[in-house]
Amino acid sequence: MKKILNGLAVAGFVLAGALGAATAQEEHSETEPTHFPIHKPEEQSWSFAGPFGTYNKAQLQRGLKVYKEVCSACHSMELVAFRTLEGLGYSEAQVKALAAEYEATDGPNADGEMFTRPALPSDYFPSPFPNQEAAAAANNGAAPPDFSLIAKARGVERGFPLFVFDIFTQYAEGGPDYIHALLTGYEEEAPAGMEIAEGTYYNPYFIAGKSLAMAPPLSDGQVTYDDGSPETVDQYARDISAFLMWAAEPHLEARKQTGFSVMAFMILFTGLVYLTKRKVWAGVAH
Repeated sequence: MKKILNGLAVAGFVLAGALGAATAQEEHSETEPTHFPIHKPEEQSWSFAGPFGTYNKAQLQRGLKVYKEVCSACHSMELVAFRTLEGLGYSEAQVKALAAEYEATDGPNADGEMFTRPALPSDYFPSPFPNQEAAAAANNGAAPPDFSLIAKARGVERGFPLFVFDIFTQYAEGGPDYIHALLTGYEEEAPAGMEIAEGTYYNPYFIAGKSLAMAPPLSDGQVTYDDGSPETVDQYARDISAFLMWAAEPHLEARKQTGFSVMAFMILFTGLVYLTKRKVWAGVAH
């Protein structure tokens, strides 16, 4: 009996220690997380979502305005040509005027020197910095990423079983969802006990850490809309997210239309093959 009691006491001690360690680990995880993002983005409603989704050109034009007035000060779009902006509903003359607002580097000239000139529709959005080193030096050592493909390059793994459902729902908006969550997810102070590097800003939606070097870029009333849309951080974030999705995949609508046509053809073709098989083998004894 004494041995049994001693064994129970030891087991209770071990169990109490394990529970204490688990509690301590849980408390530590609340202050110093080991996985990022801390909060996963919420799935937003986008006009281009689903197999029949299309871009909202008014929203894309607002997103371009947000990019020009806010984001272009730090972020380039070196793979996006001005001429593609006609896909947003702009005329050729409007695209020329918009391109002329930027300067493009050209040359060499007759003296062998490079020079700048107003950009043409055939030019690409220029970088605000001459090189990566200058970009990093101006932004706390972290060069701002190029925005050309960021809506397709960024996204949070949804894990099982969501990724299985995504196959059937054709969910492909992880990038815009992440960008919207990041832009609207800044918090003034980190939770108690969580250490944030100096010169960085706490954002639980950031995919690579607890904080990032970019300060909150948006504020209410920062960009004036001509169509009466709300001038709020949430609306700005939605518009720039949609615009960056278009920049990364400007032919999304054509791709979906082609996919629908192919699927319709395959269904029709399958039916014809089945009927042909029935007719060919109808007189053959089985």
